[in-house]
Amino acid sequence: MTENRAARELIPVNISVLTVSDSRTEENDKSGKLLATRLVEAGHNLADKRIVKDDMYQIRAAMSDWIANPDVQVIVSTGGTGVTGRDGTPEAVEPLLDKIITGFGEMFRVLSYEEIKTSTLQSRAVAGVANGTYVFCLPGSSGACATAWDRLIVHQLDYRTRPCNLVELMPRLLEK
Repeated sequence: MTENRAARELIPVNISVLTVSDSRTEENDKSGKLLATRLVEAGHNLADKRIVKDDMYQIRAAMSDWIANPDVQVIVSTGGTGVTGRDGTPEAVEPLLDKIITGFGEMFRVLSYEEIKTSTLQSRAVAGVANGTYVFCLPGSSGACATAWDRLIVHQLDYRTRPCNLVELMPRLLEK
């Protein structure tokens, strides 16, 4: 595996970060800052970063703007994936997706179980593809964001990851 990885170069991708919250601001948005920092440290580009209220239409507007932008290849959101009345990120985002990457939510909950045990069943983390853009919707806690980024997303957004990764599929996402 090391030989295969060394033979490839990292292909930086443009990633936008969306924080969904009724209370977070730029000053106290730990999860959004964590994701922005991690993606840059991994060699990717922060295309944009926004905070919106936990409102279906604000979430969809921000997501749709980036999904329509050919310069944004990945969107990572944090917040709104729980089960309370105000948690609406999956409901806002899923209608925008062309395909759902079911394995992402499943794997996230398996990994999260190691850290928070059965509380992970409250997470409705989801991922998919919309107009050739990867979309990852993560819980709002910085711990959950770190788990998702460090143990799943960073590897799948690294062209050097073998046997396969999401970056090498990017040229084929809009095939008909």
